[in-house]
Amino acid sequence: MMPARRKTRAISIGNVAVGDGAPISIQSMTTARSADIENCAAQIRSLAAAGCDIVRVAVLDEADAAALGKLKTAGGMPLVADIHFDYRLALEAIRQGVDALRINPGNIGERARVEAVVNAAKNAGIPIRIGVNGGSLEKHILEKHGRPTAAGMVESALEHVRILEDLDFLDIKVSLKSSDPLMTMEANRIFADECDIPLHLGVTEAGPLLTGAVRNSAVLAVLLSEGIGDTLRISLSADPVFEVRAARVLLTSLGLRSGGLRVVSCPTCGRCQTTELFAIASHIEEKLADIRADMTVAVMGCAVNGPGEAREADVAAVCSDRYGYIYVEGRKTRSVPMAELSDALLEEVEKLTSSDAG
Repeated sequence: MMPARRKTRAISIGNVAVGDGAPISIQSMTTARSADIENCAAQIRSLAAAGCDIVRVAVLDEADAAALGKLKTAGGMPLVADIHFDYRLALEAIRQGVDALRINPGNIGERARVEAVVNAAKNAGIPIRIGVNGGSLEKHILEKHGRPTAAGMVESALEHVRILEDLDFLDIKVSLKSSDPLMTMEANRIFADECDIPLHLGVTEAGPLLTGAVRNSAVLAVLLSEGIGDTLRISLSADPVFEVRAARVLLTSLGLRSGGLRVVSCPTCGRCQTTELFAIASHIEEKLADIRADMTVAVMGCAVNGPGEAREADVAAVCSDRYGYIYVEGRKTRSVPMAELSDALLEEVEKLTSSDAG
């Protein structure tokens, strides 16, 4: 059983509720330039199809800011503008209709500029996310702590929070990320004890697909199991669609999100009578990656664990040397040549998902 979620204040990012017990939302970020509307919009649509709840885009200049209105309609999900240094880009993003800003008040200049952005966000009814990264802490904090530390990250976040709260702005979300997983974990724990502001979780610069997914999951699973976290991003040096898929698997594995298709496959051993199992399992996972149905599909390699897992799955295949056996809702229905196993399994999944939709 997971512990009770940390009590946080409620905010809304577009139509997505964040904090105060709302479901943990999945975020990702486009890699295309925002000004490249065609490619950026295509990426947003792909993220939406994969199950992303909130998408963030970088705003580097006026061309990026001017594209935000068109990008907002691309995926049917809330759009967050990521802005540094130039407060005018934040004002234009708000005029373009974004659903939230990601800024650090301390790096957009004098108080009058901060007030201008805060007042515009208030009038538009949109929240601001403060994002603190271990690799870009302010000079005075590094001088105080000697190096990037969890305490320094929290200190930075609270300084930015105070700027907003002094302006009577409370629709705030915070992220504290480092490429050091343990520092990230400690910073989020400290911050969670300090205040009730919703937290966006993630490990920054986590690495390529495999390494990054493991580093993120090692941190996020622990924090989520402690009731900490309201939104998350699994940052990867890969197609951002994989970020969303990995996040879905993490949340369903922890019982924090229902629905979604689960692929169960054995690691194989000397009992396995086929060399095709890895390829079949990977093919099935890729073909079914964006299916939202609450379903388990198993691909098993021998007669020891295979039949038991197959009976517990909605659709399953148990491999042998020449034939594969198809199970549907716990019953063995037919055998097919191994060369036809993937297609047969996908056919049964299609039948079940079509009947559920009907």
